[in-house]
Amino acid sequence: MRIPRYYDDLNKYLEKGKVLVIFGPRRVGKTNLLNNFLKSYNLKYKLFIGDDIRTKEIFETQDLKMLKEVVEGYNLIVIDEAQRIKNVGLTLKLLVDNINDLYIIATGSSSFELLGQTGEPLTGRKRTLTLFPISQLELSKIYNRYELKENLQDFLIFGSYPEILIEEKRNKKIEILMEITGSYLLKDILEFDKVKGSKVIFNLLRLLAYQIGSEVSLSELAQNLKVDPKTVARYLDLLEKSFVIYQVQGFSGNLRKEITKKSKYYFYDNGIRNAVISNFTSISDRNDIGNLWENFLFSERLKKRSYCEIYANMYFWRSWQKSEIDLIEEKEGKLFAYEFKWKKENVKMPYQWKEAYPDSYYKVITYENYLDFIL
Repeated sequence: MRIPRYYDDLNKYLEKGKVLVIFGPRRVGKTNLLNNFLKSYNLKYKLFIGDDIRTKEIFETQDLKMLKEVVEGYNLIVIDEAQRIKNVGLTLKLLVDNINDLYIIATGSSSFELLGQTGEPLTGRKRTLTLFPISQLELSKIYNRYELKENLQDFLIFGSYPEILIEEKRNKKIEILMEITGSYLLKDILEFDKVKGSKVIFNLLRLLAYQIGSEVSLSELAQNLKVDPKTVARYLDLLEKSFVIYQVQGFSGNLRKEITKKSKYYFYDNGIRNAVISNFTSISDRNDIGNLWENFLFSERLKKRSYCEIYANMYFWRSWQKSEIDLIEEKEGKLFAYEFKWKKENVKMPYQWKEAYPDSYYKVITYENYLDFIL
C-alpha cells in the first residue's frame, strides 16, 4: 500500500530561477517522494546522489564550465542527500544564476540546515518544503474518519513514520522505532563537528520526553545532566533543527499575571518519544495518555499548518493563578485558544483569559471532535 503525500505533485512547487529544497528528518520518505515524482515526470531529468564520490567531485568544485556540461540537455536536475556535498549552496547558486530554463530540486536531512548549506548563498533563490512523518491529513486520503479513529491508539503509541504505518506486527514496529532512535535520530547532530556528547543529548531527550506539556527549566535540565545551561540551550537548538523536537513559548499580551519565561517542548512523532523512554505499553495500561494526546494534537496541527500554508504563531498560556490553555494560535490579529482533553469534560474558558481577551475563540478538543481540528 502506498500512502499519498501532500507534496506528491512537486510540479506545483518548481520554479525556474529557484531551487526547490526539501528538508525533513531521516526516514520520513524524502527519497520515495522524489522517486515517485520522477516516474511521472515527462521532461528529461538527471538524478544525483549526494553520497556518490563522482557527484561530490562535480558539485564541490564550483567549476561553472564543467557544471554547464554536466547539466546540458536536461530540464530538471535533482540532488538527493545534498547535505553530503560541501558548499553545495554555492554550486546551486552558480547553476541558478548562470543556466536558464533549468529546474533544480535538492533534498536534505537536518544537517543540510545545520551547516548553513542553503542559507546566504541561496537567499531569494530557493523555495523550501518540509516533509514530516505522515500526517493524519495525508492518511485521510485513503482512510475514512471511522478508520482513522479505529487506529488512533496505534498513532499515539507508534507514531506515523512511513515504515511504521505499513508494518502490521507490533514487535516489528518497536524494532523499527528503536533502530531509528538508536541509529538515525542523532546522526546529523553527532556528525556536526562541535558535538561530542551523544550520551548527554540522549539523556536530555529522555528528560524532555517525560516533561511533555510541562514548562521546561534550562537550569534544572543542566543540573540533572551535570552540564552548563549554555550547553543545554545549544543541544536543544540542534535537536530542533534536526526535526526531533520543537519549542512552544508562552503567550503574553503584556499582562503582569502571565508567565512567559519558560518554554515547552514537543516531539514531532509520538513513536520517537515513546522509543526514547522505551515505553510502548498500550493506552489502557499507562498513566501518560494526557501527554501522548497533547503531543499528538500539537504535532498534527503543526503539520496541517505547514502543508496548508496556514500562517499562525503558536504558544501556550499560563497565569500566575495557574490557569492554563494548551495551545494559543495568533493568526491575522486574532487569538484562537484550544484546550486538549483525552476524555470529554465540562471545561470552561479560564476567567483570566476571558477577561483579558474577550474576543478570542476558545474550544476544547477531545476524541469526539479532534479530526475537525487536524484535517
